[in-house]
Amino acid sequence: MEEERTPAAAHEGSAGIPARLHQTLPDRLLLLPLRARPFFPAQTMPIVLDEAAWGPTLERVHAEPQHLVGLVLVDGDADAVPAPERFHTMGAVVRVHNLMRAEGKIQFIAEGLHRCRITGWLSRTPPFVAQVDYPQPPTENVREVRAYAQAIIAKIRELLPLNPFYKENLRAYLERFNPDEASPLADFAAALTSASREELQQVLEAVPLLRRMEKVMLLVQHELEVASLQSEIRQKVEERVSERQREFFLKEQLKEIQQQLGIQKDDKALEIERFRDRLEHLVVPDDASRRIEDEMRKLSLLDTSSPEYGVTRNYLDVLTGLPWGVYSEDRLDLKHARAVLDRDHEGLADVKQRIVEFLAVGALKGEIAGSILLFVGPPGVGKTSIGRSIADALGRRFYRFSVGGMRDEAEIKGHRRTYVGAMPGKFVQAIREAKTANPVVLLDEIDKIGKSYQGDPASALLEVLDPEQNAGFLDHYLDVRFDLSKVLFICTANQPDTIPRALLDRMEMIRLAGYLSEEKIAIAKKHLWPKQRDKAGLKPGQARIDTAALRAIIENYAREAGVRNLEKQLSRITRKIALRVVEHPRAKVSVKSGDLAELLGPPPFRRKVPTVEIGVVTGLAWTPLGGATLDVEATLVHSKNRGFKVTGQLGGVMKESAEIAHSYIAAHLQEFGADAAFFDQAFVHLHVPEGATPKDGPSAGVTMATALLSLARRQRVKAGIAMTGELTLTGRVLAVGGIREKLVAAKRAGVKRAILPGANRGDYDELPEHVKRGLKVDFADRYVEIVRIVFP
Repeated sequence: MEEERTPAAAHEGSAGIPARLHQTLPDRLLLLPLRARPFFPAQTMPIVLDEAAWGPTLERVHAEPQHLVGLVLVDGDADAVPAPERFHTMGAVVRVHNLMRAEGKIQFIAEGLHRCRITGWLSRTPPFVAQVDYPQPPTENVREVRAYAQAIIAKIRELLPLNPFYKENLRAYLERFNPDEASPLADFAAALTSASREELQQVLEAVPLLRRMEKVMLLVQHELEVASLQSEIRQKVEERVSERQREFFLKEQLKEIQQQLGIQKDDKALEIERFRDRLEHLVVPDDASRRIEDEMRKLSLLDTSSPEYGVTRNYLDVLTGLPWGVYSEDRLDLKHARAVLDRDHEGLADVKQRIVEFLAVGALKGEIAGSILLFVGPPGVGKTSIGRSIADALGRRFYRFSVGGMRDEAEIKGHRRTYVGAMPGKFVQAIREAKTANPVVLLDEIDKIGKSYQGDPASALLEVLDPEQNAGFLDHYLDVRFDLSKVLFICTANQPDTIPRALLDRMEMIRLAGYLSEEKIAIAKKHLWPKQRDKAGLKPGQARIDTAALRAIIENYAREAGVRNLEKQLSRITRKIALRVVEHPRAKVSVKSGDLAELLGPPPFRRKVPTVEIGVVTGLAWTPLGGATLDVEATLVHSKNRGFKVTGQLGGVMKESAEIAHSYIAAHLQEFGADAAFFDQAFVHLHVPEGATPKDGPSAGVTMATALLSLARRQRVKAGIAMTGELTLTGRVLAVGGIREKLVAAKRAGVKRAILPGANRGDYDELPEHVKRGLKVDFADRYVEIVRIVFP
């Protein structure tokens, strides 16, 4: 049986145009570009273009009797006039109707007639003119075409209920075409979809009908899936909204019925009842109780939609949320306190003893109240963690906040309720969160508190940290007094110099000087290494580190007074071990001192060997990061004239110390066994390395004098000696501060003998034995005593 075939005219007759039209379509066409999507012969729709660019083209089209123009999809920038190369080859010839202009745009109704194909360009600039032909589809199998057409019609029927937009397009299509015409049906179905411009252009360029209908069938199927999903989502949302509305109305009806029957109270009554329930177990002072009752009466009269209602409700929430009269019972067991401190901290025996003594006084009194402790020390020595350990030892709640950089007094004493978003101060927040009126409150970085036009927070702290005043602390937000006298306040600082004197007088200062190498090793073994190993997800058998490696890290990578940098270095090591374990699951890594260069890189510190040269003397210095040793160097520049120069970023006090040392040594050269005329024609340069580090303070006076005397005598000082002390013009050696930090630094640097002012003998006697051990200390009240020691 022969296949039944349909001629081309039955299809593209094409898009329902009379056959005679094919003979009248011109072989030259003016062209207009389309950006969004191509135009199909089966379409009739408005087109809007820029009048400045395409107005002349449409004027020429309008002047011609047939009003024909080609619409072709172009690529490229939407604002630019496209080059001919940007035009696709296949487009659609349309008839222009109802040409209108408005606000710089030109609009017309385009009636699609036929596919057109560009075969050549007659004008490559606007108005574009091209040589075109009109491709005719080949003869196709009628049955296959009819089957595809019915399948497409079935899909369109499925689409119609999902979106009203499809019905409007179908109505416009049926006004022009017979639904049995396959070619316009395929074009109409493609135009109906939201497919991409490239996919639609492929359909337009598919002239054979069966191939075109295959592409259209895929696009329609995809469109049906998307539309079904959108419809399903929309239906679910509508159902959810309807269900919520139904629940809302039912709840409102139920609430109204319950209120009528007296079963349930409204939200306002529930709030007031909740506040009263809170107060049942509290011991509220009379003035606060009266204020609460007044505010509750006020709340009961206010409408819930009133702004004042929210302010009053929040105020009552804070007032009734405070632990009025609620105190935790102190555990004043000194043995337990020692155990907690030893568990959490290694070393610091003198600091622990001071804390235990402090707790012992509380044990005799039966309470710890009216006390403010100040821990002063370099970063990383455990100031904050000691505060937490004290809270654990006492069995109290712990609250910490940092006052570093705080510039607003309201953060301490709260905002007045006249301001929008007013809040109570930090201390009221601490009490409220701790849920007891006697927590341990730690104020971190109190030496870095700020000051601005908004007030002076340090001055606001005076009332809080004064045991004679804080029993009636008045927060601006509360506007009623709260007793803070049972709170144990602990403050931390790196240096006390920047703390206001009036505030410092209210505190009991405890200094934490730092850790020796042996103490750091013990801390690393017991606390830091297990912590970092667990943090990296390593098992004890997978990562080990020996004592020699820890000592090398401490001396060459983490030489500061605290252990924070030591912990960072151990964290770096555990991360590298973790990488090896992941790559080799059975690996077991044991870190030796020889592995550190590979794991941590070159050491930033080298073991400093005290310099033994003429004019060079080792001094002891104090810094906010702990103690340090520094070499003071003196040299003779020339002997042409008398002169004295100092360098090393020295502060004003240190420059004066250098001048005093120079004057004193020059006046006593003969007494000290040097040439009495040495400085008469000597230009001397005194330098204190490192030059990039600012330095100041009076404690380098004896060190500078000894360097100058060594230069004048042309004699080295004894090896392994370091010194500190302020020198006067009469040769007296005055007391200096930071003795513990300086001696710890001396031991760290390998110094065997230290010279201290005689007035610091008491400070030395208070030092723990492990700091004194291995270091010979001499005391000098006058400089001549130092000379006898360093110049035998």
